[in-house]
Amino acid sequence: MIKLFNTLSKNIEVFKPIDEVVKIYCCGVTVYDLCHLGHARSYIAWDILRRFLIYSDYKVKYVQNFTDIDDKILKRAKEENISMSEVSEKNITEFHKDMDALGIMRPDSMPKATNHICNICSFIKVLEDKGFAYARGGDVYYSVFKNKNYGKLSNQNILEQNINQQGRMTTDESNKKDNPQDFALWKKAKENEPSFDSPWGKGRPGWHIECSAMVKDELGETIDIHLGGSDLIFPHHENEIAQSESANNKKLANYWLHNGMVNVNGQKMSKSLKNFTTIRDLLDSGTSPMTLRYFVLTVNYRKPLDFTDEALKSASEAWKNINVALSFFDITKKENLSIEVNETNEFVEETYKDMINYEISQKKIKFTNALNNDLNTAGAIAIIYELAKPLKNFINQFQRIKNLEINTNEKFHLRETLKTLEELTDVLGLKKEEIIIENRINEDQILSLINKRLIAKKEKDYAEADKIRNSLKEKGVELIDQSPELTTWVRI
Repeated sequence: MIKLFNTLSKNIEVFKPIDEVVKIYCCGVTVYDLCHLGHARSYIAWDILRRFLIYSDYKVKYVQNFTDIDDKILKRAKEENISMSEVSEKNITEFHKDMDALGIMRPDSMPKATNHICNICSFIKVLEDKGFAYARGGDVYYSVFKNKNYGKLSNQNILEQNINQQGRMTTDESNKKDNPQDFALWKKAKENEPSFDSPWGKGRPGWHIECSAMVKDELGETIDIHLGGSDLIFPHHENEIAQSESANNKKLANYWLHNGMVNVNGQKMSKSLKNFTTIRDLLDSGTSPMTLRYFVLTVNYRKPLDFTDEALKSASEAWKNINVALSFFDITKKENLSIEVNETNEFVEETYKDMINYEISQKKIKFTNALNNDLNTAGAIAIIYELAKPLKNFINQFQRIKNLEINTNEKFHLRETLKTLEELTDVLGLKKEEIIIENRINEDQILSLINKRLIAKKEKDYAEADKIRNSLKEKGVELIDQSPELTTWVRI
């Protein structure tokens, strides 16, 4: 059974869907710029949740919105001398490029706020008619003190809350409110800004009401899971709950999941600290998409994630080993070793077959149990490593031994291991990346360099010995010192 940490209850709970289709809503991006590492962390985590639910035989409807009208978008449009919609569409295109590169499945639906204006206005009107909202000169606000349950998600005292945590409230806006804690549902149009017709005059929707309206329109009044970063717990998700539950008299979501924030070298990522990194910048710098994805999966989704050069380098090395194992057939074909994917198993010893099938089934169970435990991706990756190890070891062996013989039992073991590795890495969204093995350093060259290194060590020229070791490692060869006189090697 799948267990998830519910921010609403502050407990790990057994997941029980409402009906046969699991309804999930994920808060999307405000499309004024390229996505950053925080977005990568969040959307990779939720992609794993979605993939694992599907792997666990659930049907899933996954909705993620675009906020395509916002002060930041309008500012960017003015800076670039283009329209609001041009800014939005350009950055939606770039969003898809980044998410596709990271292997993130596209949502079943990606509604835009500007396509739901009529529904948003209808939603606000219901709140106004019920006494939860009030109009002030073309603006409409939600009265938080009319809602006795306000604050139940963030568990904060209303009077102590940081009412402008997201920095989206103006001084003029605060002067119109009955209470400072009230928040905007509709904003009166400003001069020379895009606007939409409404019962309260021309204007545009507030940030929070967009999601409440789109959740209802796309998925219904009560959904299974609502997702987002922990920075959205207050005020955004708190306000969504207040709006939706006041309007619908029903629970908005049964489970609220939030991912931890991203740090860079131990500090919060921000443009002011000059440590702000976009996904595009990181990938263009040479980090492979699957290295980034693998790195995100090494830490539980609820914990802070610290990006450092050392951590990314470590992730790159670890992913390289898994990627080599996933590339087993590609590599063996180039080495003229034939282990066909669909080769018959009729000559495999039954007792051996049973043993391998049992071992693999146990690994699948451990993998599933890890993800069942609040998406323990680190535990799942440990199983991936166990599966990759025999494949990687065999590749090292046959690259060193000419005319290596392999029996039917061994072929069966390798085939079944690879099939399982491919199945489980797919659940984690880890996709095989191209391995360039042409122009690779050959065995004679390796042995020659090992001999030169042994001479350097005897002459106590340790700088030269380290230089040779590092040079070989860059070429995909790891040296193993068995004794002062004996060094062996493996390809990595």
